[in-house]
Amino acid sequence: MGDFQESCELILSEVRSALAAVDPAQVEALIEALTSVDQVFVIGVGRVMLSVQAFAKRLCHLGIRAHVVGDITEPAITERDLLVVGSGSGESVVPVAIARVAHRHGARIAHIGSNPESTLAPLTSVFVRVPVQTKLSLRGEIASQQIMSSLFEQALYLLGDAVCLTLARRRNLEPKALWRFHANLE
Repeated sequence: MGDFQESCELILSEVRSALAAVDPAQVEALIEALTSVDQVFVIGVGRVMLSVQAFAKRLCHLGIRAHVVGDITEPAITERDLLVVGSGSGESVVPVAIARVAHRHGARIAHIGSNPESTLAPLTSVFVRVPVQTKLSLRGEIASQQIMSSLFEQALYLLGDAVCLTLARRRNLEPKALWRFHANLE
């Protein structure tokens, strides 16, 4: 029977390996896309949705107009916008369908996932590969001892925070000044 500390060390080790395997050039392309559009929309399902929701919130903290697809306050997407799809396999039905609609409206599509040959591939202008184990068990994926796709969800969450920290540093944003964008109805 494993203990808590052992589980923590396993998770941290796997996340460190996953993030180290992400191509910095792909992240740079994502950063360029995020900073060259009017609005950013995010979509995912399940726990992946939680990770992309956190990413959208952090983008808002940086003064970037970001929205979660499906929220009641979601505005229209246009050709001046970016849809960020979080999907390890790139085959999840809802994100693929949403990406197709966004593509029809002329929006750029960024996919953060593990499968470079997914159904999303022909729709995307930016792909950031987090090469971890997915439900497809593709060649080249980093194996995980965690439950289901936990490693992808964790890496996605931290990748989003790393992208936002990079943006904040490049813009010389003072961490204390960012609190003006934080929710204050709490």
